[in-house]
Amino acid sequence: MADPKGFLRYSRVERPKRPREERIGDWHEVYADTDPVERDRAVSTQATRCMDCGVPFCHSGSAGCPLGNLIPEWNDLVRRGEWFRASERLHATNNFPEFTGKLCPAPCEAACVLAISPDSGGAVTIKRVEEAIAAHAWEAGHVPVAQAVSSTGHTVAVVGSGPAGLAAAQQLTRAGHEVTVFERDDRLGGLLRYGIPEFKMEKHVLDRRLAQLREEGTTFVTGCEVGVDVTVDELKERFDAVVLAVGVLRGRDDTATPGRHLDGIHLAMEHLVAANRECEGDGPAEVHARDKHVVVIGGGDTGADCYGTAIRQGALSVTQLDRYPQPPSTRDDEVSPWPVWPYVLRTYPAHEEAGQRRFAVAVQRFVGDDDGHVREIELREVEVRKDPETGRREVVPTSDEVERLPADLVLLAIGFEGVEPMPLLDGLGLSLTGRGTVSCGADWQTQAPGVFVCGDAHRGASLVVWAIAEGRSAARAVDEYLTGSSELPAPVHPTALPLAV
Repeated sequence: MADPKGFLRYSRVERPKRPREERIGDWHEVYADTDPVERDRAVSTQATRCMDCGVPFCHSGSAGCPLGNLIPEWNDLVRRGEWFRASERLHATNNFPEFTGKLCPAPCEAACVLAISPDSGGAVTIKRVEEAIAAHAWEAGHVPVAQAVSSTGHTVAVVGSGPAGLAAAQQLTRAGHEVTVFERDDRLGGLLRYGIPEFKMEKHVLDRRLAQLREEGTTFVTGCEVGVDVTVDELKERFDAVVLAVGVLRGRDDTATPGRHLDGIHLAMEHLVAANRECEGDGPAEVHARDKHVVVIGGGDTGADCYGTAIRQGALSVTQLDRYPQPPSTRDDEVSPWPVWPYVLRTYPAHEEAGQRRFAVAVQRFVGDDDGHVREIELREVEVRKDPETGRREVVPTSDEVERLPADLVLLAIGFEGVEPMPLLDGLGLSLTGRGTVSCGADWQTQAPGVFVCGDAHRGASLVVWAIAEGRSAARAVDEYLTGSSELPAPVHPTALPLAV
């Protein structure tokens, strides 16, 4: 059993970061590379804080991990130094723990029983333990190549190589199907490759996992847009089932603000993709922050990614704007009671490096020079109000004072509107929902027979952990569709099921 007094004897300790001056000068991950022995010892201590609760909300209920990770089990195995068994339990529910260990915001920690009271010292550092298990497994050769025992003779096409597509592909390959993953970009990984900055996850981590999928038998085709380079008729002729994991890459724009037409104003992904391509060796980024005053509009994860990228590119200044008021530093039980995801101020490592964050403000106008390039923005303090009848939100100025802020590069990180228009959907006869996603039934199958959907394309822009969970669930549904039954794991989280439309 777990140590019932572990959380009393040990305090919560986060993974140490590299010095600010060092990390802003390169693209390596922000966290320090400690000696593996020291890392394992420190993480074992953190795992000892887990109480193995009778009802572990970290992986059950309406909160916690969408994958249903067996967190108390592998925490206790790490506490006892049984790293191989811990890796087995972790991989039993999560295809790519090295991705989630680096990128997931850890809803499991928000649902940890130790997060209820500040007197407990805070939640177990579940994310840190998960990442350490994954790192130890790769270092020790404990990540096996799981090839299917026999072939079913069925063929499956997976469209999209992000985390949802990769999870579905790996599960279906292991079930014995012949799986081909199509990616329209020149490299695999989707947003893992071109949306996530190098300083959050170095791409050798992705390449290592892709090599494993290839060795297991998954086939990959890059630079291929399904519906164009491979027609829908060819797709139906070659494959017995199709999985759509195309993401939601249609970025939300701000066309209503005067001056949006000026040069130097870009959607966030234009900046992040260009920066990642430069890190891949494709040459200088077309959208670059060097020697510029950068304004990032949007207070979420994507905005923070742009923030950290601009700092590393040598921006003169970086300012992130959020139209909402600054959240509290601790959970308000009336607003977001435990164990639900708390409404609190989230500070990313990039925010500790340089620049500033502004809350309860919005751009009133983009101002340009004679050459048609943005040079400053006009700001006003605002309040976001919700219409009680329609539920629609409107941004209302609360002051007549207008502040002018230098801005040579403006990045719009205000979310995604949905799946991009594509010939593939038209050819399959699929239309988008009001949320801009592809709908499906309880079996993950769309209105097109034999065509399934998962990940952001079905759920809307969400977390990498949700993408993996949906990829695994859709894979089981495809396996059942092709063979009549399936031994692949069933969804373990009560909300890891298709959303009602």
